[in-house]
Amino acid sequence: MVNKSELLKYVAGRAEVSQVVASRVLDAMIDAVTSSMQKGDSVALVGFGTFATGKRAARTGRNPRTGDTIKIPAAVIPKFRPGKTLRDALNS
Repeated sequence: MVNKSELLKYVAGRAEVSQVVASRVLDAMIDAVTSSMQKGDSVALVGFGTFATGKRAARTGRNPRTGDTIKIPAAVIPKFRPGKTLRDALNS
């Protein structure tokens, strides 16, 4: 698994910028994707994939510890659909 600091080192090296600059860019990208998804928009990065939101209906669940029935509220969930380039890179 790659964590954020390892990703920043990689991006900074590939882009030939400092890790501080890479961190600002990554944070700005995450903020932009989050903000767009909060508005209900999807974000498509051609070749990489599409970030979107989906709706999960309210449902009844069961507490595994006690066995009691609980109500699980409806929720908006994030979704990611990989693009063709990413799928091909993983399956080559």
